[in-house]
Amino acid sequence: MLAGPRVRFAPSPTGFFHVGSARSALFNWLLARQSPGGCFILRIEDTDADRNREEWVDGIITAMAWLGLDLDEGPFRQSDNVAQHSAAADALLAGGYLYYCDCTGEDVVARKGDNKTPGYDGYCRERHLVKGTNTALRFATPREGVTVVRDLIRGDVEFANRTIDDFVVAKSSGAVLYALANVTDDRNDRITHVIRGEEHLPNAPKQMMLWSALNAVSGDDVPLPRYAHLPLLVNEQRKKLSKRKDPVATESYRDQGYVAPAFVNYLALLGWSPRGDQEIVPLTTIIEQFRLEDVSHSPAFFDVKKLSHMNGEYLRAMSTEEFIDACAPWVAPWSTSWRPTDREVPWSEADFDAALFARVAPLVQERVATLGEVPAMVAFFFLEEAPRDEAAFDKTLRNDPLAQALLGVAVERFAETPWEASALHEATIELGEAMGLNLRKAQAPIRCAVTGSLVGPPLFESLEYLGRDKVLDRLHAALARCSG
Repeated sequence: MLAGPRVRFAPSPTGFFHVGSARSALFNWLLARQSPGGCFILRIEDTDADRNREEWVDGIITAMAWLGLDLDEGPFRQSDNVAQHSAAADALLAGGYLYYCDCTGEDVVARKGDNKTPGYDGYCRERHLVKGTNTALRFATPREGVTVVRDLIRGDVEFANRTIDDFVVAKSSGAVLYALANVTDDRNDRITHVIRGEEHLPNAPKQMMLWSALNAVSGDDVPLPRYAHLPLLVNEQRKKLSKRKDPVATESYRDQGYVAPAFVNYLALLGWSPRGDQEIVPLTTIIEQFRLEDVSHSPAFFDVKKLSHMNGEYLRAMSTEEFIDACAPWVAPWSTSWRPTDREVPWSEADFDAALFARVAPLVQERVATLGEVPAMVAFFFLEEAPRDEAAFDKTLRNDPLAQALLGVAVERFAETPWEASALHEATIELGEAMGLNLRKAQAPIRCAVTGSLVGPPLFESLEYLGRDKVLDRLHAALARCSG
């Protein structure tokens, strides 16, 4: 007797690892981890040679490892099971469940005429054709009755059999198609639950028919898996997430600096909620409380703003040492085995000061939502000159004579002020008051001149860490730019 649920995640490597696929993988993994005997299997459905690419396979495996979705079996390749797929087709043909068909697409359309009913009309079902160079194999679906998909999320979903056409299970070349290959592998792997997106729900009755037929011809009565079709993921317009228009690649979120625990926590909330009103919950709690029956069938909004907020909360919950380590791929990629693929660090290894970054890290930890925001926050520490934001410079300094005058006196005052944050803070307050400026307006031109930006870590601690000489040099340089 099986010790626990056996689930599989079976993606096709035809593109980046979609966030919807990541959610499906997670929900399968959660079910497996709720039982000591649970088994989570990764099966790469790579039989579509025209669309599959090996880099997409690597992307799936790498992304799942990043998310912490450890495997019990696999990764397997569906293409390694071609012999079993062909044997299943032969057995179904011998058992009378399949028949040969030589109809072309044009033939089917021509026979339909004005009939708009989709699907194949069963023309070859009684023709008793034999295998030929142009004959595909079709499954003879029942003409009467209904097929009921007992879905753990949606309840019983009925499909009238007359609406299910005699679908192709193998091409004229002999290549077995997805429906039969998928069912054959699921039976051989003794899958107990099929958890996937709702777009696959129309496939379920066909797969149930194939499953029953394979049980009959094999004499092996493998129990039908329990189905759970997860809700659609939608964007702000409540439209299905688009690969072309929406940010759906899981890999890109890792590149941007979302951390895996936050991403997993957020994925778990797409259609499901933990008990209570807390959304940020430990993974152990998610595993303990997750139930497929509690998943909503309503579309789930993939809210990047909410994800970013949650990610920021996870970053702030880290110890300083954990945060510094987490930042390494973005600030010192030469020191890590993985680094973001979509960006380069703006300074050289020689210019980076790890000890200085360790001092600065607590200042930025409270201000960033993703690790990818850290380099822009700290770049002014490691570049010879302050980064340039011309719009900010024009607004704050070039077009403001009062701000320029403040820089002029700041140069003199900072040359003699004790070089610590509290003293620099007090000196800036006094400079501003002398010119009728509050602290916020007084520190803005100093921040822009020294850091190159109007946002960043606390100014006075930054000035202290940067050092008197660099700060004075940048104040002088800013004044020169204003007059140049």
